[in-house]
Amino acid sequence: MDPTAAVADDVEIGSGTRIWREVQVREGSAIGGGCILGKGVYIDVDVSIGSHCKLENGVLVFRGAIVEDGVFLGPGVMLLNDRHPRAINADGSLKGVDDWHVSGCVVETGASVGGGAVLLPGARIGRFAMVGAGSVVTRDVPAQALVLGNPARVQGAVCTCGAPLEGGLPTSAAVTYTCGTCGSDNRIPAGVDGPWPGD
Repeated sequence: MDPTAAVADDVEIGSGTRIWREVQVREGSAIGGGCILGKGVYIDVDVSIGSHCKLENGVLVFRGAIVEDGVFLGPGVMLLNDRHPRAINADGSLKGVDDWHVSGCVVETGASVGGGAVLLPGARIGRFAMVGAGSVVTRDVPAQALVLGNPARVQGAVCTCGAPLEGGLPTSAAVTYTCGTCGSDNRIPAGVDGPWPGD
């Protein structure tokens, strides 16, 4: 751990995790083994980070978030937690911890979130999904879906290796695609496109 990092005494950190310069990890959080937390990462109170995750420089993960194993969060990614934020209450008093309505994000195993992307409160990113750089995610992302834009929209499906899968998204029945890059078979469930395109 870099000496400039500020990690609360009660934080659980798994074996082999590396924490770089100016990282802050707040109380009650847990970080699995084999992770890398780049310069300036901020982990809020009671956040859970799985094993073998990579959080690039400047990632901000706020209270209520759950990041499962093998997740990549690119530089400057933000996982937000309050859909109606205010600094003050209606009476003008400064909001305290008990005044926030926390709705944390969930990033499931193997998912990747590109640099500068923002996940709005309550968003769930499915297993091995991929969020393009700079996207703003306003709703759940299906497993192995590729989403891009602001607001993010499903553009296709990706292999567990990260390569795009040819053949489009299944709408009425699950389809198995063979990845042209790594050769693995990927079973994509029906309805992965859901209501996204054109809405």
